Amino acid sequence: MDISGQLDLHYQPLVDLRDHRIAGAEALMRWRHPRLGLLPPGQFLPLAESFGLMPEIGAWVLGEACRQMHKWQGPAWQPFRLAINVSASQVGPTFDDEVKRVLADMALPAELLEIELTESVAFGNPALFASFDALRAIGVRFAADDFGTGYSCLQHLKCCPITTLKIDQSFVARLPDDARDQTIVRAVIQLAHGLGMDVIFRRRLHQLIGRNGCCAASS
Repeated sequence: MDISGQLDLHYQPLVDLRDHRIAGAEALMRWRHPRLGLLPPGQFLPLAESFGLMPEIGAWVLGEACRQMHKWQGPAWQPFRLAINVSASQVGPTFDDEVKRVLADMALPAELLEIELTESVAFGNPALFASFDALRAIGVRFAADDFGTGYSCLQHLKCCPITTLKIDQSFVARLPDDARDQTIVRAVIQLAHGLGMDVIFRRRLHQLIGRNGCCAASS
């Protein structure tokens, strides 16, 4: 499986609900398949994982996203954070060194980078916390994606250097009709803010969840 030269990154904006400005972006991968056209990650990443390509693809995403952020910088540029998704196979003992090297090569402030991890990666292996802590110490942010899908634990929230929670769609899909989901979402937002974390959700629910104190929405 060779997809070199066929990958693209698309950038989804992150809107701050307090002042409606663009506060960041998430780099989303696409495969420009020669026959099937533009494919979303769900249609090819499992196959790439089975071929052992994720470390290589993940390194490309990190480098390409940081290169794009470097290109955006200019006299009128307003700094914002850029989020990238990282897979379990990409995270290892040298992960923090790799991220630091790319940031240094692109002369990017560490606080502009946010690394998105699934709950299983963020909370499932405490041995990786030292690597995460090393990056958090220089300013890199961490987001727990699809929060609430199985690995959530108050102890993990206390120990893992997560700065942002992305509430799983299963909790917000039935809002505002489901009172239980509404209570859960409100409680997660309050908990996150009490721990100094941001909360992100899909923008179509911005009026409802914004009233509950959520501060950012993605398209």
